[in-house]
Amino acid sequence: MPVAAATMTNGSTNGSPGGRAKISIRGAAKRFGDMVALEGVDLDLQENSFTCLLGPSGCGKSTLLNMIAGFAEPSAGQVLVDGVAVKGPSADRGVVFQEYALFPWRTALDNVAFGPMLKGRSKAEQQEVARRYLTLVGLAGHEQKYPGNLSGGMKQRVAIARALGNDPTVLLMDEPIGALDGQTRETVQEELLRIWEVDRKTVVFVTHSISEAIFLADRVVVMATRPGAVKQVFDIEMPRPRERTDADFVRLEREIKLLVRAEVQKLGVI
Repeated sequence: MPVAAATMTNGSTNGSPGGRAKISIRGAAKRFGDMVALEGVDLDLQENSFTCLLGPSGCGKSTLLNMIAGFAEPSAGQVLVDGVAVKGPSADRGVVFQEYALFPWRTALDNVAFGPMLKGRSKAEQQEVARRYLTLVGLAGHEQKYPGNLSGGMKQRVAIARALGNDPTVLLMDEPIGALDGQTRETVQEELLRIWEVDRKTVVFVTHSISEAIFLADRVVVMATRPGAVKQVFDIEMPRPRERTDADFVRLEREIKLLVRAEVQKLGVI
């Protein structure tokens, strides 16, 4: 593979390609009774980078994301953000789930204004923040619509705007667009990159889609199964916007597919 397309790191210890590490994971493990969900994860994620966690169901992607979010505590090791151990959820780490989780009785504007309201911002400030982020996600003119009157893609944009409205430095996304149809999904992928380029955050994005991971990420972390661990890391050096039919893209997609398929076979799925 040409170096211009991607560089690979084998093993579980992976440094950031440049800049300081925003998120550092050191020997992280997670057990649920006798089940080992994650074991010996070491990973550094650069500030303002876009990282995709990729692998089959059961490899610990969401568990790792939940540990960064502070929803789950490591059974061993540490998760650090800005050098400080994560001890629980924080407004500095915004989370977007696959389920839209919007308040159906609140308009799009009021959903996004909810975080600033909890922070004690004035009504005018709440609406200013909400309008700014709804515009950023391409929903200007839809502020007064309720979730029931929005498409799936629009609901997810509101959820992203709501997370951004809290002004986190880290944005954690657990398959946020996995339920969308193919065409809408690609459109939202393009929107996510546009938003990230305007409002730089450190993004960690869980996905099952190899194409999606290559299209979006600076870094693709391929997860192993039984136990969940880092199998291989790809630092993607292809310039954006990326064409899915480009030779380097297709070559990298094929290589990662072989790695993921080997992990799926461990599970006895195929």
